[in-house]
Amino acid sequence: MAGMSSRATPKVAVLMGGPSAEREVSLSTGRECAAALGQANYEVVAVDAGPDLALRLSEIRPDVVFNALHGRWGEDGCVQGLLEWMRIPYTHSGVLASALAMDKERTKTVYRDAGLPVAPSVLARASEVRARHVMAPPYVVKPYNEGSSVGVYIVHEAAEAPPQLASEMPDLVMVEAFAPGRELTVTVMGERALCVTDIITEGWYDYDAKYRPGGSRHVLPAELPEAITAACLDYALRAHRALGCRGVSRTDFRWDEARGLDGLVLLETNTQPGMTPTSLTPEQAAHCGISFPALCAWMVEDASCDR
Repeated sequence: MAGMSSRATPKVAVLMGGPSAEREVSLSTGRECAAALGQANYEVVAVDAGPDLALRLSEIRPDVVFNALHGRWGEDGCVQGLLEWMRIPYTHSGVLASALAMDKERTKTVYRDAGLPVAPSVLARASEVRARHVMAPPYVVKPYNEGSSVGVYIVHEAAEAPPQLASEMPDLVMVEAFAPGRELTVTVMGERALCVTDIITEGWYDYDAKYRPGGSRHVLPAELPEAITAACLDYALRAHRALGCRGVSRTDFRWDEARGLDGLVLLETNTQPGMTPTSLTPEQAAHCGISFPALCAWMVEDASCDR
């Protein structure tokens, strides 16, 4: 671990909360990770990240920051830049990879350049999306720089009127052709793609389905043709590398069984995957024989600056 002090029991500051739309999920992730790191014999200090974060970290003087933030400010390169400036080793991806992966349109540019399949999409003003169909239905409208399915609208094929987006939606949104089929995801840990999970829900895999107990059912390893499993693992690792991710990432897919391999598309790569009791990454790690405390400890040991 680059920059680690000689302290017998390393001190880890777990950043959680923050000001993003995913604050509550981050608090849950942070609590779970702090408890797991305590079990792994680290000295843990929980920090609800606010405007005084630099001052708090200067006072705490941690050996490592475990970044349990989600969404803007914590997942988009901002806090990573602060930690680089302060020269505090931290977990997950660095400034550039974090910023790229949070920007859904730029992520797609990286995917395309790496030869990875994506659904067609455009960026549009929210006012324009409210006024008319900017592409033929069915399509999906979502913020271009948030995660956890925050503010996602599905416009079905039979929809005559455009979606009436909530006022809190950002001025610029992504409009993406709806990709039918199964929801699949793969965690990458270092240079290893762990396994494929098939996410089964009653409808769209939205915020509630992700974080409410019982909101979705996870089948792992997913029951898929061997070629699809191999492609998911390969694509996730290629996405992780193309974006420049470090530590743990998770890439989400949709797969239309009727089209075979041509029906597999990447949706996004999460550089700060959820680490809550219902989260996918800890489940995949456990399936591979890695306990939750061991997963969190690996992330701390992997921490560094200049990521």
